[in-house]
Amino acid sequence: MKSIHLHLVSDSTGETVSMVARACLAQFEDVAAENHNWTLVRENEQLDEIITSIEENRGFVLYTLVDTALRLRLEEGCRQLQVPCISLLDPIIGALGSYLGSEIKGRPGRQHELDAEYFDRIDAMQYVLSHDDGQMATDLNEADVVILGVSRTSKTPTCIYLANRGIKAANIPIVPGCPLPEVLGRLTKPLVVGLTKDPKSLVQIRRNRLRMLNQDEETDYVDIKTVSKEVNDAHRMFTNNEWPVIDVTRRSIEETAAYILTLYERREKESP
Repeated sequence: MKSIHLHLVSDSTGETVSMVARACLAQFEDVAAENHNWTLVRENEQLDEIITSIEENRGFVLYTLVDTALRLRLEEGCRQLQVPCISLLDPIIGALGSYLGSEIKGRPGRQHELDAEYFDRIDAMQYVLSHDDGQMATDLNEADVVILGVSRTSKTPTCIYLANRGIKAANIPIVPGCPLPEVLGRLTKPLVVGLTKDPKSLVQIRRNRLRMLNQDEETDYVDIKTVSKEVNDAHRMFTNNEWPVIDVTRRSIEETAAYILTLYERREKESP
């Protein structure tokens, strides 16, 4: 395993540079990175500290800075130290500027301004938190997406991820012996999606959960035959209702949410 220092420099929250770095590093199985995160970098004094750290921990530098003076200062510091320094946004912003014929506005954190999209995300997050795990099922028709699944199929984190994209998502747990909310059969607005998982994987996750809570593991909750029937019954219900089904066994939460977003956007385009 090769270890490297990775300096992530941003004049805003650092979300963009962190996500890109993580996505790129995922392609290298034999590399472990020690991240040095520098956010809200807008003063020369901050850059002096960063350059000192780069000198002490030489490695790769990725940055998203829009202020020309700060960019030049960082690049010159890295050039003198002979370490690679890459601007993530330059190629895309430059190409977009040429294509649009528009002047670039170099203002840090502009994507995080309090615009309508921002408040949509806040509303969506509030909706998710108040409609988690079957709560407030009477107004599910206000949701954009309703997710169903047996226990430990990542319903809640998927909903939270969707909320960050401005999607109002509610989740309903499928519990053996407990009827589902009657309102499900009358929904007209939301996209209803069923999540499923391989029973063996589900048993392992549930068993780990019980151990973490110091609870008895001798229960139907982790019995493979019972769990298999639970999963099969849920899948049959999804199919009978013609709800799309997503197997999350080998999917990350991000991948599951991305697929749900694709289904949702496709449905919105097809709606009259």
